[in-house]
Amino acid sequence: MSSIDNLFTTLRSQGRKALMPFVTAGDPDLEFTGQIIRELDRVGSSMCEVGIPYSDPIADGPVIQASYTRALENKIKVQQILQLLRGLNDEVKMPRVTMVSYAIIHRIGVEKYVAQAQAAGVSGAIVPDLLVEEAESLSALCRKADFSLIQLVTPTTPRERAVRIANSSSGFLYYVSVTGITGERTQLPPELLDNVAWLRTQTKLPICIGFGISQPEHVQLLAPVADGLIAGSAIVRRVAQAATRPRADVVKEVGEYVRSLQLALTQAGSK
Repeated sequence: MSSIDNLFTTLRSQGRKALMPFVTAGDPDLEFTGQIIRELDRVGSSMCEVGIPYSDPIADGPVIQASYTRALENKIKVQQILQLLRGLNDEVKMPRVTMVSYAIIHRIGVEKYVAQAQAAGVSGAIVPDLLVEEAESLSALCRKADFSLIQLVTPTTPRERAVRIANSSSGFLYYVSVTGITGERTQLPPELLDNVAWLRTQTKLPICIGFGISQPEHVQLLAPVADGLIAGSAIVRRVAQAATRPRADVVKEVGEYVRSLQLALTQAGSK
């Protein structure tokens, strides 16, 4: 079992749900990324998604795209990101996964990337641009290595295809709450709950919902049907303020924001 499998086994035994913040590695620099990850762990996040900057992301909205651009302008490299994560192993308890383009994995080499990520303490990879038709070899390698391969199902994914994606995934299944790109939203689609409920009948994997989740009200709405919730753009937007505000203030604000989501998740679980 991977550390992600162990995490969800523990959470389920306790009747709890996962809160998974997203951060962009290297925005505004790797030192600050490390500070934010430490704070996310300190305030009780279940897992952290670490975005590997890529010049042509397929599903990220303007906030995360801008953060990738800033990091790439600083010449951030994958090996530097993995070195940062390796250096956090003694301090950070929560599992970390990379959100990484398959183009990056392919360029490094599939086996090499998985080995290097594991050596850095990374528990899995979310690969948003990996087609299920091309996932078999990576899926098999990840299962053998106990390295989670997390794939996305969207509201427009045909149901037969959604089942294929679930069967080639491990760790958890990432359900995209809305059609389109990442970003903060005031409302989520009404059919979301039914779609996730159906998907749960098709897989034993934990189902975690992301895209558009930015408010405690979203957390309370979705917690009953999800095993975990993912918040990204609202955090990345706050981190971007580190360029113009005292960094300690930004770290504190991010921590307080994530605490508010964690509180909403706890309250939803107690109802």
